[in-house]
Amino acid sequence: MLLALPTAVTPPWTTMLGFSLLPAVVMIAGAALAVWRAPGPQLRSAILHFAAGVIFSVVAVELLPDIVQRHAPYEVGLGFGLGVAVMMGLRYLTQRLEQRDAATPETTTASPATAALPWGLLVAIGIDILIDGLLLGIGFSAGAKEGTLLAIALTIELLSLGLATAVELRQGGHGKGRAVAIVAGLSLLLLAGAGIGTTVLRGASGNLLEIVLSFGLAALLFLVTEELLTEAHEETETPLLTLAFFVGFLLFLLLGMVA
Repeated sequence: MLLALPTAVTPPWTTMLGFSLLPAVVMIAGAALAVWRAPGPQLRSAILHFAAGVIFSVVAVELLPDIVQRHAPYEVGLGFGLGVAVMMGLRYLTQRLEQRDAATPETTTASPATAALPWGLLVAIGIDILIDGLLLGIGFSAGAKEGTLLAIALTIELLSLGLATAVELRQGGHGKGRAVAIVAGLSLLLLAGAGIGTTVLRGASGNLLEIVLSFGLAALLFLVTEELLTEAHEETETPLLTLAFFVGFLLFLLLGMVA
């Protein structure tokens, strides 16, 4: 039985649209930066560490207390279990697609305009961005403050994703303009996911919202532990890279306290 807690105030559409555009625009900017001057592996690892700390802080400071306060263990168990199952299923699907791409012979004579697209990679990234958009919609359904902090956290994550995607496309023989255009197209999935999330969840009942928040909690934890930190640890770990994670966590911990 849920306690009769005040429902979160859902911000207007204009606010949600503005904060949804921020990560999408930054992702495109990251791609443009990558084709102009690709960042070194250490800098990218530091960005990934920082993004992981930021998202983990948003989970711990904003989402988790709201979920615990509602005292709905059955809904939490259902939503969290669904979140883990969906993320594991998506991981399996994207790994199969990437393996298929890796098994496809590469043509070294293709021009930048005719180079084959790495569909496995693009589908995996597209699913990731769509899930990020849904999580952003979930965050705004929990409240304006939660959504705002999550939007900033996802902005940092998508900056790194835009950089990595553009570099991968350039290495596959695609031109600079085409690489940026592909990333721009992928970024639209964030807006679609956020729109779906806020539309479906607008006016949702307490039980449904608790299930969705728990789903988002599991998805964000999966994002931090199985994607951001896994990629960040591909580089040799240094104290400064580790520090970036805790700086990101502390920054948003303090921001959540004073905001």
